[in-house]
Amino acid sequence: MAIEALLQAGAPMAAAAHSEAFEQLLCVDVHDETRDVKSFTFVSPEAKAFDFVAGQHLSLELEIDGFAESRCYSMSSSPKRRNAITITVKRTAGGRVSNWLHDHLAPGATVKAMGPLGRFVRPAGSAAKLLLLSGGSGITPLMSIVRDIADTGQTADVIFLHAARTPRDLVFRDELAVLANRMKGFRLHFLPEQITGERAWHGLAGRISREFLSLAVPDLAERVIMCCGPAPFMKAARALSAELGAPAHTYFEESFDGPAVEEPGTQGPAAAQAKVFKVAFARQSRTIEVSEEQTVLSSAKKAGIRLPSSCANGLCGTCKCKLVSGKVDMKHNGGIRQREVDAGFFLPCCSKPLSDLVIER
Repeated sequence: MAIEALLQAGAPMAAAAHSEAFEQLLCVDVHDETRDVKSFTFVSPEAKAFDFVAGQHLSLELEIDGFAESRCYSMSSSPKRRNAITITVKRTAGGRVSNWLHDHLAPGATVKAMGPLGRFVRPAGSAAKLLLLSGGSGITPLMSIVRDIADTGQTADVIFLHAARTPRDLVFRDELAVLANRMKGFRLHFLPEQITGERAWHGLAGRISREFLSLAVPDLAERVIMCCGPAPFMKAARALSAELGAPAHTYFEESFDGPAVEEPGTQGPAAAQAKVFKVAFARQSRTIEVSEEQTVLSSAKKAGIRLPSSCANGLCGTCKCKLVSGKVDMKHNGGIRQREVDAGFFLPCCSKPLSDLVIER
């Protein structure tokens, strides 16, 4: 079946079903994947089965030093193994939550989680030829997809290209090699940027390029492309895919990187003419001014108002608030349902004010 027909048949990223409340999860295992990446496995204390689609994520809520912190993490486990669920987390410099997880979360501890969330899932129908592109810890949702395919015994035409800093930073390296040996139609390419620490590396090294993709994926323009990784990696992958003929509607990304917050005075002369509205946070008895060019969340954070947040892209729904009065221009990416919008809720991370606002926070 042609990609266009497949997409029209319902393939554009199936809508996510998600829970609207946080639930307790019990950590039962912590596993070192690489020197700075760990996998955390959870079960339900009530022995509930997990129901999610490969590629989706959870929003974790943690209390760190007396403050609530929320972050989104994709599941790396297969949705067919419903008794437990696993997330894989990279320790990042200055990462408040990732460092806490690495240093403190151990078997026996409980965390609060909401989900599943997200639309970064396989196209409907097994006939789609896939190209999975991952950089670093961005492999997590794509690994869930591969494990799902393996667990269901599907014959799928999949090319998996995983990039990392060095060979020892290749997350799930050994497992992927085993899967590549036993799964028909599955081709695997590793691309370390440098071969530091492994002088016997026999493959190519460097960054993704037009030349490399042309060799590794000669039929790239015929594939549905799913990409996840650091912003520079995804920017390069997006541009190269377009250069090699991939239609925009067959290229999908997952990212929890929030957009850069612009400081006052950095938006050029037009910003001086932007309207400014008063935004009141009722429960905190705080009122701030927010320009029509800024999101409510970014302005609140600058003013020291703490709101739960994670993706900053309208994906996860963590920052969801009740709008008591006023109007906003909200451009979300699936993190809120229409019935919630109809009930007066909105996502501050992707909403700009159109009038003065009163928020129930």
